[in-house]
Amino acid sequence: MTRPNIVVLVLDTARADAMRANSHESTLTEIDSIRKKGTTFGRCFSAAPWTLPSHASFFTGTTSSKHGSHAGHKELNSELTTLAEVFQDDGYETVAVSNNTWISEEFGFGRGFETFRKTWQYVQSDVDLGRIARTEEGTDKLKTLGRELFSGNPVVNVANAIYGQFVRSHYDDGAKQTNEWIEDWLGERNSAQPFFLFVNYLEPHLEYRPPEAFAEQFLPSDVSYEEAMDVPQDAWGYIAGTVEMSERDFEILRGLYRAEIAYLDQRIGELKELLEERNEWEDTIFVVTGDHGENIGDHGLMDHQYSLYDTLLHVPLIIHGGEFSGGQTIDELVQLTDLAPTLLDAAGIEAPEFREQIQGRSFHPDADAEPREYAVAEYMAPQPSMEALEKRVGELSDDVSEYDRSLRAIRSKEWKYIRGSDGSEELYNVGDDPGETENLARTESEKASELQSELESWLQSFDHADVDGEVSMREETKERLEDLGYLQ
Repeated sequence: MTRPNIVVLVLDTARADAMRANSHESTLTEIDSIRKKGTTFGRCFSAAPWTLPSHASFFTGTTSSKHGSHAGHKELNSELTTLAEVFQDDGYETVAVSNNTWISEEFGFGRGFETFRKTWQYVQSDVDLGRIARTEEGTDKLKTLGRELFSGNPVVNVANAIYGQFVRSHYDDGAKQTNEWIEDWLGERNSAQPFFLFVNYLEPHLEYRPPEAFAEQFLPSDVSYEEAMDVPQDAWGYIAGTVEMSERDFEILRGLYRAEIAYLDQRIGELKELLEERNEWEDTIFVVTGDHGENIGDHGLMDHQYSLYDTLLHVPLIIHGGEFSGGQTIDELVQLTDLAPTLLDAAGIEAPEFREQIQGRSFHPDADAEPREYAVAEYMAPQPSMEALEKRVGELSDDVSEYDRSLRAIRSKEWKYIRGSDGSEELYNVGDDPGETENLARTESEKASELQSELESWLQSFDHADVDGEVSMREETKERLEDLGYLQ
């Protein structure tokens, strides 16, 4: 029996409702064509609302309390085995292409990958002069480039600086370069060996700057592309109250966000064609998902921090290939932590030690695991911290300071309970109130107590990570993350 290739595409910051038909009744043509012959999971939830802990959960099959990767400890725990290591041990060629700085070797995500491609660099290097080229001007740029030039390999550094400033597209966050690199890799690889390919596409992430042709399909008819690009995209200023946003502004931002998804749809179709041309498509399990969602004015928030609402946790999940065929939609609860054992089942890999580690449960059609009764999520520490936010925007109001807390949530199909470290409680009947607009914690206290008890039982069911706080990072990495809005 031929072992299948495994391809996992993470659309960074893609919320589930953005993958459905939009208000203009347009559809995502390429994704829909995959959906029609694959399996769609309509109730898939992330275990965390932002990139680092969510990816850690996918790769280890564990939640934040167990893997210990979060805003207070920004590194993937080296004591845990990763999915890539399991595939590598089983003879798979393992390849990652990342467009998000969090998902890099520096934060522990390189383990198990034979090849790890960072698209923000032309020549793979630990020194990031492309950041300097993008963020500094005039004599400051020249001085900084001169100072950093001889850190490492000068030729490589110059090549990356030129690439970051003049070559990498200003409207493409790496999807085009990602596919070009994959095309070359597919043409050179040993086709007799199965592969595990992981890709993080960054386009839906702030700031939204889709190609004009795509934006025009989603913007209000009386708003030009130039006007749309002038709308503020300062999430932290909005949250802190220093930047005012109108509902019209958010309508425009939602259009830009959907345009980013539509642009990625085209690139996903392009990748599918590459696999078909290399006669790999029929032997591939092809996964399209998101690591977390996005607030675009929802709940008074922007970006993907400070909350555990479904706008951040409900993510798309479409799988094509093998037993995931027929165009059906599955309504059972699944989590991204469940993907690891599911993909191992699809590949016929036992990996008993890894399966002992994971908290996820396989939802492969041939698995004997019971469907989930609950999905859980954790937000272990605010990112950015209140100190980092205050440094950015100035003195914080009491309303903003309330975000200085951790959160945990537990969700069934009908109910959702959120508990904060500050003693706050939220309860939503998500069956009747999917927007989570009416907190029923007081009026439905019995249901709140029931879900609180389930959450406590879950927390007591496993050993928690023992991590020792902050992890150091290079200054250029810190600045690149701040370019993406992750204040440090």
